[in-house]
Amino acid sequence: MQTHTPIITSSDCEGAGEVFTVSSDSSKVSTQQPQNGKPAIVEHFFKEPKYLTVSAQLHLEALAQGVGNVWTLSPTFRAEKSDTPRHLSEFYMLEAEMTFVNNMTFVMDVVEKMLRATANALTTSAVGKQLLHTLEYKGPDAQTHISSLTPAELKKRWQALQVNKWPRVTYQQAITKLQNAYANKAKFKVAPSYEGGLQAEHERYLADKFGNGRPVFITHYPRNQKPFYMMPSTTDGKETVECFDLLVPDLCELVGGSMREHRSEELIKRMREQGLLKDGDDQESISNLQWYIDLRQYGSVSHGGFGLGFDRLLAYLSGVTNIRDVVAFPRWHGRCNA
Repeated sequence: MQTHTPIITSSDCEGAGEVFTVSSDSSKVSTQQPQNGKPAIVEHFFKEPKYLTVSAQLHLEALAQGVGNVWTLSPTFRAEKSDTPRHLSEFYMLEAEMTFVNNMTFVMDVVEKMLRATANALTTSAVGKQLLHTLEYKGPDAQTHISSLTPAELKKRWQALQVNKWPRVTYQQAITKLQNAYANKAKFKVAPSYEGGLQAEHERYLADKFGNGRPVFITHYPRNQKPFYMMPSTTDGKETVECFDLLVPDLCELVGGSMREHRSEELIKRMREQGLLKDGDDQESISNLQWYIDLRQYGSVSHGGFGLGFDRLLAYLSGVTNIRDVVAFPRWHGRCNA
């Protein structure tokens, strides 16, 4: 079921702190002088600081508890200072949440089948033929292409999406492969390590080598690298979470998903571990995420979901090199002119 989730939210879903704070012209600093060394009070429009959403996931989880499987395609915002061809400050996310799902494999299957169906449809559509014609056209009025791919290369990209059974490897396996490659003189600016996480150059290598042109799922990341809401697991004797990233050649990460923690006590414990709830505090002391904890107060069901960068998908399917060229009014760090 399609749903419409809020743009203004009370919490940072990812916990990374890369959020835009909402204010208004009526929000003002009190004219009273600071007392006892304390700063003046800021009057917020919503009484407390609120933010532009970084993900619809938490709200989708709430809706899924009431109406079953849900999805949304909506704007999301990230206040990260990334000036790359893959990042925007405002972009669209296609997000879905599925209830009564007990296995992350099912979530990955949904992502794979969805993207395969999209590529199949594009291959025979008028839009697909127009994309190929634009790349092939060499006439006197031909415009400078925003794609660096030839028509044959773009077709090959679509065909790779249509192949069944995309590779699925664990984070540990991926790190081992990267370390072996680094030992054999692979050129990485950052040496791969289990604790250091995957850099863009590592993801690009994995998509090329593991996937051999196909998308590749990297699963079971270390627990300390991921947000509080992911279901914990143990992989190769290490604490991990039931999550995945889908990497595609050139573009790197396209989709991220996980099983969600549906048990109330374990969720609260995880929030304490990440500093979202201090030791000794009870549930009532949480303001921004109390509503999310309440979803599990009387029991919940096993569920999981994913988020897909929709603008990145458009760039990948069209062969466009820079994500800013598939958005009419792109915003990125230091740039918001229109």
